[in-house]
Amino acid sequence: QVQLAESGGGLVQAGDALRLSCAASGSFSSVFGMYWYRQAPGQQRELVAQITIGGSTNYADSVKGRFTISRDNAKNTVYRQMNSLKPEDTAVYYCAAEIRVIATMITRNYWGQGTQVTVSS
Repeated sequence: QVQLAESGGGLVQAGDALRLSCAASGSFSSVFGMYWYRQAPGQQRELVAQITIGGSTNYADSVKGRFTISRDNAKNTVYRQMNSLKPEDTAVYYCAAEIRVIATMITRNYWGQGTQVTVSS
């Protein structure tokens, strides 16, 4: 059983900063790409940041320069530092990861349960 557990969401004001974390647990051998998505009310889920096992990153244009994704491979954890938050950043944020399970040696995507971030103006 593999699980992704997110933490760090909440209610903040515009301009504030917030740090999210997501830890993988269970019986797996490797965690490859790790991702942060978000879904605002009435909108489709969008990819906002990704990081490879080697640390290469990519960001959506809407968050470039404000959000930073990082990871600690020893802890199987991905982080996202969000600075200069805007009301339009309000969404449920999900982490995802490509994980190889020990029992089957199959790699597939796993998802966290989501954490709400609300930015007030």
